[in-house]
Amino acid sequence: MRLFVSIDLAADLTESVAGVQERFADASGLNFTDPEQAHVTLKFLGDTDPDRVPEIAEAIETAVDDVDFGPFGTEFGGLGVFPSLEYISVLWLGVSDGSEEMTLLHEAVEPRLYDLGFDPEEHDFTPHVTLARMEHAGGKELVQENVRELDPTVGTQRVETIRLTESELTADGPEYSTVEAFDL
Repeated sequence: MRLFVSIDLAADLTESVAGVQERFADASGLNFTDPEQAHVTLKFLGDTDPDRVPEIAEAIETAVDDVDFGPFGTEFGGLGVFPSLEYISVLWLGVSDGSEEMTLLHEAVEPRLYDLGFDPEEHDFTPHVTLARMEHAGGKELVQENVRELDPTVGTQRVETIRLTESELTADGPEYSTVEAFDL
C-alpha cells in the first residue's frame, strides 16, 4: 500500500481550490489535482507493507502526543512552485496561518518514521497543497505570471486531525482513503 501522513482540507474549501485552479486552466502542460482530495502532506512514506501499519500508527500517535498543542486554526492562501519559477514541477497553494503548527507536526512525525526505516525528506518542509504538476513547459509563462501576480485566499479551517492516508493509483488518478486518524 502507498501511504502518506496528511492534513485534509475541509470539504467546504473544495470550490475555492477549484476556483484557483481555474485561473491556470489555459496553461498548457498542467495536470491538475482533484480539489476534493486537497491536502497537506506532512510525510510521504511510499509503498509500504500493510503489516507495518500498526507500528506506523503508533509512531504517529506518539508524535501527535508529543506536540504541545491541540487543534489549531489555519488559512490557505498564496501561490508557489517547486523547485523554482524557472523550472516548474509543482504548482501549489500555501498555508498563510497555521504553517508553524504544521511544521511542528512534520518535525515530530519525521524522526519517528525515520526510526522505522523510512527515508528522511531531502528538502526543507514547506506546508502546501499541490494544485497541479507540470508535465511540460508549454504553459510556463502563464503559470509564472499568475504566481507573481495572484495572491488568492482559499479560506480557513480548524485542524483537529491528521491522517495516515492510502493513495491508490488508478487510471483516473490517485484515490485517497484514510487508514487511521489521529486527533490533536
